[in-house]
Amino acid sequence: MSGFVEKPEPIQVPGLVHLHTGKVRELYQNEAGDLVMVASDRISAYDWVLPTEIPDKGRILTQLSLWWFDQLADLVPNHVLSTELPEGAPADWAGRTLVCKSLRMVPVECVARGYLTGSGLAEYDESRTVCGLALPEGLVDGSELPAPIFTPATKAAVGEHDENVSYEEVARQVGADTAARLRQATLAAYSRARDIARDRGIILADTKFEFGFEGDRLVLADEVLTPDSSRFWPADQWQPGRAQPSYDKQFVRDWLTSPESGWDRGSEQPPPPLPQQVVEATRAKYVEAYERLTGTAWS
Repeated sequence: MSGFVEKPEPIQVPGLVHLHTGKVRELYQNEAGDLVMVASDRISAYDWVLPTEIPDKGRILTQLSLWWFDQLADLVPNHVLSTELPEGAPADWAGRTLVCKSLRMVPVECVARGYLTGSGLAEYDESRTVCGLALPEGLVDGSELPAPIFTPATKAAVGEHDENVSYEEVARQVGADTAARLRQATLAAYSRARDIARDRGIILADTKFEFGFEGDRLVLADEVLTPDSSRFWPADQWQPGRAQPSYDKQFVRDWLTSPESGWDRGSEQPPPPLPQQVVEATRAKYVEAYERLTGTAWS
């Protein structure tokens, strides 16, 4: 059992139809048929959406995504139409709302890995492969791979795990041409972002993208290259063979699995609220990632 500890009631706005409540985002459609994405301050861990929010998180993710969309614009078009608030929307939506093209979404999580960790490491330890791709012997947690790899996953419902799949399986599901285009776009965007991050003292270990089609044109959608969809590590602390410090919700995961939380991850009980110091430390990491990557102060 997992999902939302407390599923929120979506805000109703005249002229917008509420379509979906995701882990972090609320999705609406306007009268023109465009999608309106609103990033909340919700945070998830271990397949649970927690009862405690992280102040400013939705704005940070949205503004960082916009910055990255600009950095990648010559490689792949994106779905953003406008950042203007829809008429009648609450003031709190400012800075966290994107009006986007309605695309024919490809049901694949397009993951690129330049370093070995997470579910990729678990598979490697069993079979020396990741998503069916053979890797050299001797790699450990945090090892840099010989070259970035495309390791897709199938999209899961809230509260369920995405499942890593082979490239061949993606080709079977969406067609060989689409699979090849997804792989090319994913690796090109990852390589550009990895180099930008490296120049700022950050390792982009892995990330996931989502794509959709506008006619025959492949378009980058959802959020991109945020601490929610990526692993960012401080380059000066990188040390293969251990878990790496990271710019993400690791403070949340660590507290939830500590004796202090009193929560048993293996039970079906929802996790407890986060203490203030964990909230503040997590927010500070999101802000630091934004500031280091963009070179601008968060305000």
